[in-house]
Amino acid sequence: MEILGIGPLELFFILLIALIVLGPGDMVKAGRTLGRFLRKIITSPEWRTVQKASRELRYLPNRLMREANLEDISTELSDINKIGGQLHADVKKMEMDLTSWTTPPELADDNVSQSDVAGSPPSTQNPADSSTKPDDPL
Repeated sequence: MEILGIGPLELFFILLIALIVLGPGDMVKAGRTLGRFLRKIITSPEWRTVQKASRELRYLPNRLMREANLEDISTELSDINKIGGQLHADVKKMEMDLTSWTTPPELADDNVSQSDVAGSPPSTQNPADSSTKPDDPL
């Protein structure tokens, strides 16, 4: 917890130094005076004006967006970003599917020779080597 940017350890050292410098009797009097001063500041109309201005500055971007009707646009932009992410995922999936179609398959059969894979026409079988005889004409 910080008060005006001063942490608990720093506050302890400030109070310790004030106690050493002022002494116990004057410390009570200085605390009372400081409390009255802070109360006058906080209850003053100037402090209220400062608080109001601070609040207005904090919410100024939201108010301007509301007036310009940009809240709808920001929600639409977030929807467009979601759709874009989905499209990107779909495109990546399609690329993976196309990659499986465009890359050559692994050689699954040992009977397939490298010349068959390279695109040369398959070798023709000699008709004399075939196990079936051609039909005799009548």
